[in-house]
Amino acid sequence: MKLSPILALLIVSVHGAANAAPDLPQVGDVHAPLTVMMPKIPDGGWFTSAELGAINTSGNTSGTSVTGKIDARHETSQWSHEFIASGYFKEDEYENEEGELQRTRSAERWATSAKASFKLLGDGRRAFILGSHVNDKFGAYVRYSSLSVGYGSRWYTAPDKTLDVEIGPGYFNGKREYENGVEEEEDGLTIRGAAQFRWQVSPSAFFAQTVSVEKGTSNTHSVAETSLSTKINGSMQMKAGFSVRNDSSVPDDKKNTDTQTSLTMVYSF
Repeated sequence: MKLSPILALLIVSVHGAANAAPDLPQVGDVHAPLTVMMPKIPDGGWFTSAELGAINTSGNTSGTSVTGKIDARHETSQWSHEFIASGYFKEDEYENEEGELQRTRSAERWATSAKASFKLLGDGRRAFILGSHVNDKFGAYVRYSSLSVGYGSRWYTAPDKTLDVEIGPGYFNGKREYENGVEEEEDGLTIRGAAQFRWQVSPSAFFAQTVSVEKGTSNTHSVAETSLSTKINGSMQMKAGFSVRNDSSVPDDKKNTDTQTSLTMVYSF
């Protein structure tokens, strides 16, 4: 099997220069070595990043997989907003009984989320509302939407490390599809907990770990993402990522856990 180079491009960084609230992270130069803090965004300003990676295989096994993500953040003196959209799909190529080449989709997932945080609760403390929606054609839930509110705070701060934790109630609505074509709708109240750990391993390497768990009456939905980014030059980075999605209750023909490993090249300007 021959594996072509991983294609990756595109991260767009937009920032303005102004004095921001003292509790906002330091911006600095986007071309400087990675820092443990998120870029500082002035009141009314935006910071946007995007990444795209692809793998194409040929030979005994042929196929294509693509993953991408856009993350946009907006800051005011009282509110912080974050909007995320991501997608992943995989197509495999094979020969049918007649020797004709056929392509089949083996993975297809699209996800969006929007979050608003109220910052006037003190240093590092915020109230938030979060909405998310996932379409996963081959997942335990083919559709999963959730809405949650809660409280978040910074539990640990060091020159090179931070730990943020959130907790609050929520509501979810999901749809399952069984192998026999039967569809089933589920909804109910949840308790959501989440944590994010950031670590500046070196002046040019940055580690991040996020975990979120939504506990409902019929299912526990968990997502964990791990990433390590390293600078290549003043405007390029390489990012390795690993994500795990788990549902405690799934149809008989589905697995509880889905994983995804990615390696992307990102470009900053």
